[in-house]
Amino acid sequence: MRSVNRAREKRDLRGLTRLQLSEYLQSLDIPSSRAAHLFSWLYKLGSSDFSGLGGLLKKEYRDKLASASYLSSLELAQVERSEDGTVKYGFVLDDGAVIESVMIPAEGRNTLCISSQVGCAMGCKFCLTGLMGFERNLRPSEMVNQVMAVMEHMAQSGMTSVPAREIINNLVFMGMGEPLANYEHLITALTILMDERGFEFTERRVTVSTCGIVPRIEDLGRDIRVNIAVSLHAADDMTRSMLMPINQKYSVAQLLNACRSYPLAKKKVILFEYILIKGVNDSLDDAKQLAEKLTGISCRINLMPFNECDGLPYKCSEQECVIAFQEVLREAGLIALVRNSRGADISAACGQLASKTKADKKKT
Repeated sequence: MRSVNRAREKRDLRGLTRLQLSEYLQSLDIPSSRAAHLFSWLYKLGSSDFSGLGGLLKKEYRDKLASASYLSSLELAQVERSEDGTVKYGFVLDDGAVIESVMIPAEGRNTLCISSQVGCAMGCKFCLTGLMGFERNLRPSEMVNQVMAVMEHMAQSGMTSVPAREIINNLVFMGMGEPLANYEHLITALTILMDERGFEFTERRVTVSTCGIVPRIEDLGRDIRVNIAVSLHAADDMTRSMLMPINQKYSVAQLLNACRSYPLAKKKVILFEYILIKGVNDSLDDAKQLAEKLTGISCRINLMPFNECDGLPYKCSEQECVIAFQEVLREAGLIALVRNSRGADISAACGQLASKTKADKKKT
């Protein structure tokens, strides 16, 4: 396992944007003109050490890079496969913490759900990750390397019929943690992942989820173009504050105003996630209030029956209730889809990511 000391002593190249890499090469007296080619090489499958740079950099420059920097990677600790095809990956970080990523296959595409923190500080009452508490933010390279590691694992598993960049079609920052609470590192990771010389993910293929950190929603709309998913889960302040402590700081009205102002590309919408919890937020009155509050926002609503699990007291809404709730929204002219979470049998569904946080507790 890579030591924490090494990460402190040397510069991790997989945590640098292309511009940052160019500036870093200059600081080492290596021609910055090599930055674009080096950046592309960093994200080719199988790029693991500087010996593979023979065609890009002369030995003098390779030696400088090797002495001052390193290429980080994630240690794959566990792979679990669901009956529905979902795959959960457990990764060990250099300090022994463990994070999880989830691959969700569908017809013609693969979507990777990425974690942005070890644990979470938001404390949402229906989420197992929140019960973990907050350990730390992930570094940019630790987010980027989730993509790299899953691509490599899938390629090694026989997915060789498509280009490496097409092994994963979509990225969703919906794993462990609140992405906007790790904002600066998130933006760096997104810049790397969306660079045309790297993974080349376009804005339509990247979605960032948030529980509602209003100032950061405004920042995100200014700093980078991606899809946004908002975990709403209640339309009134009393219920939402009970379920999601963040609402005590940023009310439903403040959150929805930020959504109205969020810059959307043509034909794009805000995605609202709404977990239906029996007897808590699933009444027809809740649906009517939700429809009223979302008036005027270009949006789609994903209705998700709650994933029951040990450690949480809530129950899933009855199917009849889910359909009735959806119908109220549709009658109001809103697009509302019922989404059954994938991977529940391996604790990979929405709200179920809650890995042990030390490597000595991992399964192998």
